[in-house]
Amino acid sequence: MSDAFGHTQYLVRRKILKLLGGAFHIYAPDGSLALYSELKAFKLKEDIRLFADEAKTTEVVRISARSVIDFGATYDVFDGASNTKLGALRRKELKSIVRDSWVILDANDQEIGSIAEDSMLLALVRRILSNLVPQTFQATVNGQPAATFRQNFNPFVLKITVTFTGEALDKRLGLAACVLLAAIEGRQN
Repeated sequence: MSDAFGHTQYLVRRKILKLLGGAFHIYAPDGSLALYSELKAFKLKEDIRLFADEAKTTEVVRISARSVIDFGATYDVFDGASNTKLGALRRKELKSIVRDSWVILDANDQEIGSIAEDSMLLALVRRILSNLVPQTFQATVNGQPAATFRQNFNPFVLKITVTFTGEALDKRLGLAACVLLAAIEGRQN
């Protein structure tokens, strides 16, 4: 596994001057670029890649939607070097209407955890006030806290800080989840 995954905290920041598709910089705690993520434009199915650098020389993680965009889509996450499936992330359809929720699946599509918006009350306030109230998501794996995804208040640039707790969640899968939260949930605001 790349040294880029050796940290317990990252900052994911949407690139604002990207004309087609989307892009995210993923920074290490010291402010250095750990990874660069890009969404391919004009795709019927989401296709997101995480690269070792902004030049896109080495693909580290690939996120692929199983079907054309739908409300309860499942996204498979693969190791970029070996093409091995790391797991999957599935958006909970009905629960996400009021409070955004995701399921974390292992490589065999068995549910191992979840990612959920912090509180139903704040989720409802966010639906009314848009991005004026930052989102926070809690990830659990096998019933144990695994990560926190906290959106920083900034009405112009989407930034999410992810903090991993323990080793229950593969950081490649966790960062893929963070990019999906920024790309999918960020589109709603």
